Amino acid sequence: MALVTVKPTRIDTAVANEIAQNTNSDLERAAQAMTWGADEHVLVALAAAGWLYTRLRHPQQRPIADHVLMVSLVTAVLPHVLKTLFDQTRPDRLTVSGHWRGVPYSGRPRDAFPSGHAVHMGALASAAGLLPPASRRLARSLAVVLSLTRVALLAHWTSDVVAGFTLGIVVERLFRPFTLAKSRQQPSEASRARP
Repeated sequence: MALVTVKPTRIDTAVANEIAQNTNSDLERAAQAMTWGADEHVLVALAAAGWLYTRLRHPQQRPIADHVLMVSLVTAVLPHVLKTLFDQTRPDRLTVSGHWRGVPYSGRPRDAFPSGHAVHMGALASAAGLLPPASRRLARSLAVVLSLTRVALLAHWTSDVVAGFTLGIVVERLFRPFTLAKSRQQPSEASRARP
């Protein structure tokens, strides 16, 4: 049994009920397909592949690849740890009418808080700050859309997604000074070495 039981807010309940009343099987299938883009297994595999690629082809990008891999690993583990501390029933267990319209059951019934997918996407949105402006906007928009699929699937309450997304941002920002410190020091050391 968890230490803390989290209750959905009135807004959470209103959003979930609205989704349950207006969803259909096609929307749910689309959201299920999209939500894989925020799955921890997919993201850790992509981060590991990117890390390996930079080792082989772009050594100057190693600090960023190290950072992305480290943050991906931490955001893959952290939600599981938090779900042992917090109990919250998923909306798909409480909104029966949604299942008649195609809403599937998601994960363990009392593991709603926080949304692990949103933790990953918050970290991605924050790390996108390291990208050029056009890529940054695209990555952040994608992160928000993929996070919202968890609400559309009634896998999480809106507050679970907001909390998870915020937690992901915090994790990414906390790791920056450690994982990116070397990449910031190298240019300044090189400029000091010039005559």
